[in-house]
Amino acid sequence: MTTTLAPPHTAQRRDTRTFRRVAAAVLLPFGPLCVAILRGILPYYTDDTSQEMLDHTAADLGRMDAVVWLGLLAALTLVPSALAAARLAQRRAPLLSLIGVTLLVAGYLALPLVANDILLRAAADLDRPVGVQLLDSTNAYGAVAVAGLLFVAGHILGLILLGVALWRAGAIPAWAAIALIVSQPLHAVFAVVVPNHALDAAAWGLTALGLLVAAIRVLRTTDNDWDLGPTA
Repeated sequence: MTTTLAPPHTAQRRDTRTFRRVAAAVLLPFGPLCVAILRGILPYYTDDTSQEMLDHTAADLGRMDAVVWLGLLAALTLVPSALAAARLAQRRAPLLSLIGVTLLVAGYLALPLVANDILLRAAADLDRPVGVQLLDSTNAYGAVAVAGLLFVAGHILGLILLGVALWRAGAIPAWAAIALIVSQPLHAVFAVVVPNHALDAAAWGLTALGLLVAAIRVLRTTDNDWDLGPTA
C-alpha cells in the first residue's frame, strides 16, 4: 500500500500592485498642488527681510496657519511624487530618470531645514526684536545655507531632468513634459527675481499639471507593466 503525499500548502500572497499604482497616481500631482496653493496665499515674499516677513505674517495669521498645514502635506507627498514620476520613465530613460530623481529627492528632503514657516509663525507671537533675532540666527547656520543650495539646485535641476526623461521615454506628451521642464525655472523667477505670488503659484501649477498627465498615464498602465507580481 502506498501513501500519496499532498503538496505543501502555499499561502496566497496578496497582490497590492493596483493599490500602489493608484496611490502613486494620486500622489503624483498632490504635493506640487499643495505648494502651488501655498505660494499663492503666502503672506510674505521670499526676498523680504526678517522684519518684513514677521510684519506681513503678523498681519495675516490665518493665512500663515494655512501655509504651515499645506507645507506639512507637501513635505509628506513630494518625495513619493518624485519616485512615482521616475518609475514611469525609468525603463526607457534610466540614466536621466535616476539622476533627476536623485537631485529632486535630495532637494525635497532638504526643504524642512530651509522652509522656516512654522518658525516664522511662532516668531510672529514674540516681541518683534526677539522674533527678528531668532529668524536671523537660524538663517545664519551653515547647515541652513547648505540645505538651501541643495534645495534650489535639487528641485530645479532635478525636475528639469525628470521632465526630459519622461519626454524621451514617451511617458507623457511633449507639452506636458515642457510644462514640467519650465515650471521650476519660472518659480525661481517669480519667487525671487520678480516676486509675484500669482505667477509663482501658476509656475507650481504647471508642475502639478505635468504630473497630473503622468498620473493619468500611471492609471492606464497595467499592473504587470508597473511592477512585478508577488512571488509564491
